[in-house]
Amino acid sequence: MCGRFTLAFEADGLLRSYVATSHDHAGEWEPVYSVAPRTKAPVVREHVDDDGEVQRTLELARWGLHPSWAKDKGPRPINARLETIATNGMFRGPFSSGRAVVPMTGYYEWVEAADGGKDPFFVHHPDGELLHAAGLTAARKAEDGKSWDVTFTVVTREARDAGGEVHDRMPVFLTDEAVQEWLVPGKLEAEQKDPLLAQLDAASMTIAGQLVTVPVDRKVNNVRTLDRTDQSLVDPLPQA
Repeated sequence: MCGRFTLAFEADGLLRSYVATSHDHAGEWEPVYSVAPRTKAPVVREHVDDDGEVQRTLELARWGLHPSWAKDKGPRPINARLETIATNGMFRGPFSSGRAVVPMTGYYEWVEAADGGKDPFFVHHPDGELLHAAGLTAARKAEDGKSWDVTFTVVTREARDAGGEVHDRMPVFLTDEAVQEWLVPGKLEAEQKDPLLAQLDAASMTIAGQLVTVPVDRKVNNVRTLDRTDQSLVDPLPQA
């Protein structure tokens, strides 16, 4: 599972990393150390413009997938299982034509503690490298009837990193090569789906083996009281 993540990059760094253009205020993004469900975060998408050229954009989307056909009070899943994204009714449309990358620099998981509380752990690349999580997006008309509200979910898989010590699921992280294939715009043909899923599985195994898990302070637990811009949220606790 991925229920909270960090993105400690400014917009300029993201735009350079993905060779993308800014859209929908994404160019104002600053480092955040606690991205929570129902809040907005940058996603990377590709589309073909009116001239037939492929454009890659960095834009803000709300975490919690909400397809145009879904009821307003219906579920807004924050995670989608890799094993079923091609067949699950909520995800198969976005998998076919709404693929995106969700930039992260790490994510949190929790374990039950002896005192009844929950101890947080931060899973990340030891060098602080940018991680490319596979995401699915959906868009629906905004209340003004003119703009679009974009929402996203993070694809997860069985844990194969150090995070497996604290949770059995983890985000599907992509290699640079897999990012290119994942973002190709257009609707997938039936024969393209299984090879793409196999590539995701292999690429995510590669990245998973590079990650580390460290315990962090419980102040990250309370979304309502923490400072999202506080870098110390990811500072590792001293080892006993």
